[in-house]
Order: sequence, then structure tokens, then C-alpha cells
Amino acid sequence: MDAPKPRLLIDADACPVKAEAERVATRFGLEMCLVSNGGVRPSPNLLVRSIYVPAGSDEADKWIADACTPRDVVVTSDIPLAAKCLAKGAQVIKHNGEVLTAANIGMILAARDLMADLRAADPFLQASSGGGGKPFAKADRARFLDNLDRMLRAASGRN
Repeated sequence: MDAPKPRLLIDADACPVKAEAERVATRFGLEMCLVSNGGVRPSPNLLVRSIYVPAGSDEADKWIADACTPRDVVVTSDIPLAAKCLAKGAQVIKHNGEVLTAANIGMILAARDLMADLRAADPFLQASSGGGGKPFAKADRARFLDNLDRMLRAASGRN
């Protein structure tokens, strides 16, 4: 009996690379799960499954963290979710193409927590930060496609 195929699990709320991920998953013939609280249009692609979780804080994250396995690739920019998925052995990539690993997640979590503490302690920093990171660029999309292809190739045993 063949080993189960990897899946692509996507934290779909506010993910700008769903269409790109679908093209790559389809090329590999892999199931792709779009996990969201709703508002994500279902795909007619038979390999794409839309999973709608109840509204609420982190419900999509909880579903992904519970469902992921060591064979899966997860797309998320949520650092705590990424850490949970990595702990379960899944591979993780952010929508900008940054690959998160067991080797780099600790430092990324620490930096995230430090910045949250700094923003909480300085009301002027809160007012000037404006939220969000750098804008999503064409280079981010290209890096995402390249790294996702590489990760799915490895997960599928097609090196």
C-alpha cells in the first residue's frame, strides 16, 4: 500500500497566494485545504477542499494545528501556528516564501514576543507602528512559488 500523499494546508484568511498554491498543488496532484472562518470563495478544483471553521479567535489555527501531520506542508504567516505545526513535523512556509523550520522558529517567536512587549510598553510606538509589515511584492510571490514547489517536491518524494 502506498504511503499517504502530503497535503497542502492553508491558513486562508488574508492569504494572498491561494491561487498560486492551488496551481502548484494541482501540478503535484495533491489535496489542498483552504481553512478559514468563511469569506473564502470555494474553488471548482476537485483537489481543493474548503474548510470553514466557526467564527472566533484562532479557530482556523486550531483546526490546522490539530490536522497537520509530518507529511503536510502548511502555508501561514501566524508564527505561533507555525511553531505548533513544526512541532508536529509538518513543513511550514509563509506567504512571502520564507521557510520556517525547527532551527529558526525559536528566534522568530522570540523576536515576535519582544516586539509585542515593546509595543505594549510604549504608547508612542503603538501609534506610529501602523501595523503590518512590509508590503507584499512580486519578489515575495516568486520566492513563495519557488520554495513551495521545492517543499512539495520533497514531501512527495520527487526530488
